[in-house]
Amino acid sequence: MERNECLDDQGFSALEGASGQLRWPELERHYARGVVVVVLSPLDFLAVAKVMAQNEADALAMWMAAAGLVRKATDEDAKTWADQDSLLNAVVVAPWVVVQIHHST
Repeated sequence: MERNECLDDQGFSALEGASGQLRWPELERHYARGVVVVVLSPLDFLAVAKVMAQNEADALAMWMAAAGLVRKATDEDAKTWADQDSLLNAVVVAPWVVVQIHHST
């Protein structure tokens, strides 16, 4: 699929199917490479991943500017995830790993 091609429902389902949950030790090497993107609530990390896969720079920039709802992971994030043994929802949108704290419902 071309980066600028629209993701239809099937493409979104593929992202959902490729997502999973992980903890800090599994994420640490990606963080060291500087490729972890954090999505804060109320945004859905899969919706952000879809926008990234479609290369929709305007929407992504809006979320990044809006109180940092989407941002690169920081040292503080890494420390928190390690200290709290956080469970994160994650999906790869190469070269990025998009994550969000898992909240039980």
